[in-house]
Amino acid sequence: MKILIINGPNLNLLGKREPGVYGNESFESYLEKLISAFPQLEINYFQSNSEGAIIDKLHEVGFSTTGIILNAGAYTHTSLAIADAIASISTPVIEVHISNIYAREAVRHHSFIAKNCKGTICGFGLKSYRLALESFLTEN
Repeated sequence: MKILIINGPNLNLLGKREPGVYGNESFESYLEKLISAFPQLEINYFQSNSEGAIIDKLHEVGFSTTGIILNAGAYTHTSLAIADAIASISTPVIEVHISNIYAREAVRHHSFIAKNCKGTICGFGLKSYRLALESFLTEN
């Protein structure tokens, strides 16, 4: 089972950026833990601050991988283009957020991408990614 995790803008700064919201651990460090915890999965990772690069990656893997976990960052709340890219592919996408977007500023309460995703997980810190992986493993 091949899973791609895609992180969007500013998530390359996890561990440094707003630790009160996002924690103190880098995503690279957490990714190592995920790979160890899920040896039965082939987990790949992609991060970009560019909307177009995220769309290109969705198009590239959206017909050949088992699942995609997407934290689109702020693009969640602004990008019809990413929403359209998700709708255009056959691979299921789970939307993930580290923080609880509904407990933050009102502009973050709406997700343009959610309607095209299999589901949304938010508010569990980096554990949100683990929950998404477990969801792919427990599908019927």
